[in-house]
Amino acid sequence: MEDTMRGRLPLWLKLAFTAWILGWAPTYALLIGPQNYFWLCNFANFLILAGLWTESRRLLSMQWLAVALVGTLWAVDVGTAWLTGVHPIGGTEYMFDPEHPLTTRLLSLYHLLLPPVAGFAVLRLGYDRRALRWQTGLTWLVIPLSYLFTDAERNINWVHGPFGTHQESLDPLLYLAGLMLVWPLAVYLPMHGLMCLWQRWERLG
Repeated sequence: MEDTMRGRLPLWLKLAFTAWILGWAPTYALLIGPQNYFWLCNFANFLILAGLWTESRRLLSMQWLAVALVGTLWAVDVGTAWLTGVHPIGGTEYMFDPEHPLTTRLLSLYHLLLPPVAGFAVLRLGYDRRALRWQTGLTWLVIPLSYLFTDAERNINWVHGPFGTHQESLDPLLYLAGLMLVWPLAVYLPMHGLMCLWQRWERLG
């Protein structure tokens, strides 16, 4: 049975995020193409929208795992590059590439938006511990589909190499299997652990 709590998220947030999706989604499709939706962080936009309207703890907790650490690292990389010209992590070089349309680069600032939206929703509704296995399962579905159905030069979800690069050291399928293992361990599990600690502190408090 879906563990949800109704009526806890403000209507203004649902409407504002819906307006964002109505502007962002068609613009991205027009300027970059629908393949870009395969990015897990782009896919998160739609799942957060669904989670806000249904007030699903599970769905919103899944997307909190998906965007919290990734959005933070994205912000660190872009911010450091803006201040110093150096990308300490990599993968956001496109934000400073004039060959990419300015509109799409500005729309990519949604990476700063998703963590507070998902985090606020989880704070209001509570964290669902099932999110780790559900988001892992979703990732294990999306990563192979990205490999099969998107152009290699796009390197969506880094299925051809880490941090926007193309790797040639490993067999492509071996690398893909490793990516599917590393993604939940390195991205989702740390945030899941923090949220479980937070829940424990809440109960003790």
